[in-house]
Amino acid sequence: MNIRELLWEAARSETQRALPILSFPAVQKMDATVGQLVKDAELQAQAMEIVARDTDTLAAVSLMDLSVEAEAFGAQVRFAENEVSAVMGQLVADEDDADALGVPDLEAGRAKICAEGVRLAKQRIRTKPVLAGMIGPYSLAGRLMDVTEILYICFDEPETVHKVLEKATAYLIRNGGLLKETGADGIVLAEPLAGILSPDMAEEFSVPYVQRIIEALQDENFGIIYHNCGNSVSSMLEPIFAQGAAAYHFGNAVDMKAVLAAAPEDVLCMGNIDPAGQFAMGTPDSIRAATKALLADCGGCKNFVPSSGCDIPAHAKWENIDAFFEALND
Repeated sequence: MNIRELLWEAARSETQRALPILSFPAVQKMDATVGQLVKDAELQAQAMEIVARDTDTLAAVSLMDLSVEAEAFGAQVRFAENEVSAVMGQLVADEDDADALGVPDLEAGRAKICAEGVRLAKQRIRTKPVLAGMIGPYSLAGRLMDVTEILYICFDEPETVHKVLEKATAYLIRNGGLLKETGADGIVLAEPLAGILSPDMAEEFSVPYVQRIIEALQDENFGIIYHNCGNSVSSMLEPIFAQGAAAYHFGNAVDMKAVLAAAPEDVLCMGNIDPAGQFAMGTPDSIRAATKALLADCGGCKNFVPSSGCDIPAHAKWENIDAFFEALND
């Protein structure tokens, strides 16, 4: 299933279809915890099946677990019963650490578990595409170097950051190849940490590395959806769009109408209902109103597909998720 063609067909259709970043809430319909889900391929496949079966989503998306790739490098990860796993501490603090950092093989950490979950889901879900999730290069480097410290290191020791980015990119291309081999129809590449950089810094520390990943993995039958939910996105749209992704997914920190006004007509954009404020904390009435407001602003654009602004939290209410799709059908 060609994800690029499917998204463009949805964008140009008179009927509104959506592709929210929706996976973790499936755990509410399973006999499992989030902590179990992130470590078990069979449970991950079941979660994707539930979303594909119970919603009118355009595609099933695997977990947006941004600790997987950092764990493969040796970072310490905290697992919790009802929260997404998180990276702890700082693995790379200086140039010596960057030089000593090795590019892990695909046996390290949980990469193979996640790939197996996608493979199983692809075998079972026959009516919709299946998309794998993977972190972006700067966001991975930030988890290896600490998401706050990396900003200082970018100024003080930029060569150190580039060394880490080179190794992160090499690994992500390798891991992306594994995900592609599962039969997945594409990857959602999450690069949220780049969304707090200045435009010049994003062009130096994120854009060229994302571009290399897209060039290595994307082809006519396999698409990369670039995700960035940072609040500085609006000031760096031109270099972001130049990366060559199949589609661009933005968070609720930016004005989607303004993003579309800046986007060329042949660039497909997605977003951006608040995942925490609406899907998790809102009501069916509030999410219907938010969805209708988004469609009023953006629904007439033929290069737009509605979505959540980011990954929908595990505790998001299913009545709100259902209300989102009902609003689209209305």
